[in-house]
Amino acid sequence: MAEFIERKRILFFGLPWTFTQYSVKEDMITINSGLLRTTENDCYMYKVQDVELRISLAERLFGLGTVVCHTGDTTNPTLLIEHIRHAKEVKDFILEASEAARIKRRTLTTLDIGSGIIDEAEDLEKL
Repeated sequence: MAEFIERKRILFFGLPWTFTQYSVKEDMITINSGLLRTTENDCYMYKVQDVELRISLAERLFGLGTVVCHTGDTTNPTLLIEHIRHAKEVKDFILEASEAARIKRRTLTTLDIGSGIIDEAEDLEKL
């Protein structure tokens, strides 16, 4: 079972001086943040719909990156995994694990593209 545990880092030399820890497992993404008042946010991997990698110039200088996960989660529709090392590997892992989790749970995401064509065909049949 593969797992990534990364800490959010500040952009100054990429030092881990923040109190945010990201844990990415095959079935779940967990974000723990805070020092005095801690918050734990979980998102199941099958809810991740799309993953984006953002690397600014400052992040590139210190070998960091930000992974943006667009999810179907109601509490946090956009998960930011900010300023982490090995961001490309984490993004690729999330893409593969989310697809495997959707297949395992047999969930299907469909989009309604071109529904106007079907409606026109039904109207023609009625005539």
